[in-house]
Amino acid sequence: MLRPFLQAHWSHLCVISYAVPPDLLTPHLPRGLRLDTRDGHAFVSLVAFDFENTRVKGIAWPFYRDFPEVNLRFYVTNAAGERGVCFIREFVPKRLVSWIARKVYNEPYERIEMKSDVHRKGDGLEVVHRFKHHERWQEIALATTKEAPLLPPDDSLESFLIDQQWGFGRDPIGRPLRYRVVHPRWLLYHVEWAEVKVNWGKTYGPQWKFLDHEKPVSKILAEGSEVSVFPASAA
Repeated sequence: MLRPFLQAHWSHLCVISYAVPPDLLTPHLPRGLRLDTRDGHAFVSLVAFDFENTRVKGIAWPFYRDFPEVNLRFYVTNAAGERGVCFIREFVPKRLVSWIARKVYNEPYERIEMKSDVHRKGDGLEVVHRFKHHERWQEIALATTKEAPLLPPDDSLESFLIDQQWGFGRDPIGRPLRYRVVHPRWLLYHVEWAEVKVNWGKTYGPQWKFLDHEKPVSKILAEGSEVSVFPASAA
């Protein structure tokens, strides 16, 4: 039986999503995949969350168990109808974590300075992720109301954006890869407000600068769960 390469608890996932022109994503598509769209729209999501109790091949390494991540991802599907995500850029504060992810999955990880905080504010939660890129601190912040988290409807945009079972990418010579990501369906909090202070052009490239002035189509805070990430194989 195939065993997970990585196991962890992913906690308080902020998923801020934008509708974008499909042509913007085409250069990032691995061979054999197509964009997974909804009502004719393609999406990217800025995702910020915390790794907790991280284990690699069952081993929890000191100083590498708990850390934040921020990534920019988009949505794809293959010829078999398997839905998943591809990553444009991924940030973590741990150099070894970044190195392992690039080595094992050939994912576009970068080590930068980062901070995260989750705390109670009134009857809800406030989640803040900050990361330093190009000598400038940037921020993703989100607050919830007091309502208990619930499962989203199966046919909702929220389910489309978070119910993913595969990661897709390329190996170092351009061949498509895939890896399974296993977790239960996530409960979602009711988001009261969200704020993104990101220099899109400097952080992700000039083609993304237009998002400085775009409003998100979805603002999600997912409770999170235990997650297992399996080894990559040819797609």
